[in-house]
Amino acid sequence: MKLAIVTGASAGIGLATAESFLEAGYMVVNLSRRPCPLADVSHIHCDLARRDVVDTVGPALIEHLDAAQTCALIHNASQLRNDTAAETPSEALRDVLEVNVVGINTLNQLAIPRMGPGSCILFVASTLAEKAVPGSYSYVVSKHAQVGMMRACCQDLAGTGIHTACICPGFTDTEMLRAHVPADAMDAVRGMSAFNRLIEPREIAETLLWAATSPVVNGSVVHANLGQVER
Repeated sequence: MKLAIVTGASAGIGLATAESFLEAGYMVVNLSRRPCPLADVSHIHCDLARRDVVDTVGPALIEHLDAAQTCALIHNASQLRNDTAAETPSEALRDVLEVNVVGINTLNQLAIPRMGPGSCILFVASTLAEKAVPGSYSYVVSKHAQVGMMRACCQDLAGTGIHTACICPGFTDTEMLRAHVPADAMDAVRGMSAFNRLIEPREIAETLLWAATSPVVNGSVVHANLGQVER
């Protein structure tokens, strides 16, 4: 049995990813506060910001992992805030890092010992994992950290048959983007793509599915952004 564990599969890229992996024959488990609307997806309610999250998800997730031959662990859930370097107190930064970095490590610690050869750990990062823009301070910091974590996992898991990759979407048409970008700025955001459009969540989902079955990308950062126009 092929298992896909997707964090934040209730909407956006996570939901599209759950659907794509279902269609490819995976059993899909969603970890999030909101359930995934797809009937065939198993839902484990959790808040990745909580330090005791492993106590919440552990027993059920271990049962799924132990039944699977291979597992695609997909770290999709993230917090995105409008904040700056000068005005983000450490406690606010900790809150974001708890979801975007520490929660990922917690799930890795639970899953890796139970993942067989052919499994993978995929990170859904951002173009902001390798550059920065104003007003997204904690998100930029955490996404850079995800790239480092992915590369470190690649090195530490050498010889296990588990591969890692970091998919970095550009501007994708999700609830998160629309909550972060004012409506009157959306045309300008579309214009930052070489195709003058937003990316569809399904496009990122298909990229994740490809990466899950392509160990040749082990340790790689894959930019999935339609070609951003730099000005």
